[in-house]
Amino acid sequence: MSQPITPQRFGRRPAAWLSLAAAGTLVLAACADPTAESDEDGEDADSGAVTVGSADFPESEIVAYLYAHALEDSGVDVSTSMNIGSREAYVPALEDGSIDLIPEYTGNLLFYLDDDSEAADAESINEELPEALEERGLEMLSPAEAESTDAVVVTSETAEEWELTTIADLADRSEDITFAGPPEFQERSVGLPGLEENYGLSVSSYTPISDGGGPATVDALVGGDVTAANIFTTSPALPENDLVVLEDPESNFPAQQVVPIISSDALDDEVAETLDSVSELLSTEELIELNDRVGGSENQEPSDAAMEWLQEHGLIDG
Repeated sequence: MSQPITPQRFGRRPAAWLSLAAAGTLVLAACADPTAESDEDGEDADSGAVTVGSADFPESEIVAYLYAHALEDSGVDVSTSMNIGSREAYVPALEDGSIDLIPEYTGNLLFYLDDDSEAADAESINEELPEALEERGLEMLSPAEAESTDAVVVTSETAEEWELTTIADLADRSEDITFAGPPEFQERSVGLPGLEENYGLSVSSYTPISDGGGPATVDALVGGDVTAANIFTTSPALPENDLVVLEDPESNFPAQQVVPIISSDALDDEVAETLDSVSELLSTEELIELNDRVGGSENQEPSDAAMEWLQEHGLIDG
């Protein structure tokens, strides 16, 4: 039976990981373990262990722990390196082997890897993404039904006062709009550049907040420091604060299914089967519930919420 674990390390692999994300770069260093056994060629006996990483926001960490706990329960040696940073940091970490596995979002990942892609719906994205990953030594497994999409969000008071329904309705208010979101949202094709190209929306000022649409971003919006924000559609803060998601008729934000992305070197049948079993049961509603367990009144740790969810769904022993 799996036991509760502490963040950053668990399982039977005697290793520690140190991560630093700055200006889009990442350094992950494995600390030497004097007790680790080596074979005659000098390779660590634990070289088959899987290191699971996450981006620097709670939803990514929750799903990463779903993967990590499930893999450990299936007998895989697992270590974790959570809250690495943005895609600009953790994709290179996957490529250089600092981490082996991370939860991702199909549409944004495809546009990060191939900014010439015009895919927007789930089927087209899932057809193109494997090829874009293959040249980097990475693979996608089965996407979950769960979808966590970027959105432009305003307060209900702003929506009513300005008669806002879609993102296009903001265009005439560009000079009045202050916007909050992740730092990388300013440069990514689906961020401010996409909003300007697709809707003619050019915000007057931007407040970068590195919490993935989390509490600080919500506080800035609800407190009136900004008039609009980039927040995920699975955030429990939306109903809690009566926030309004503006419609995206031009599909600036692509389909965003949650999917495990793994290094080809770390993938085997056991790992694939285990991760697919998690994805099979992870719906959008379940993801919202998990986010609420961590960000709501229960205030659970991501690791504990993930463990509890896996037990409730019979994926690991209770």
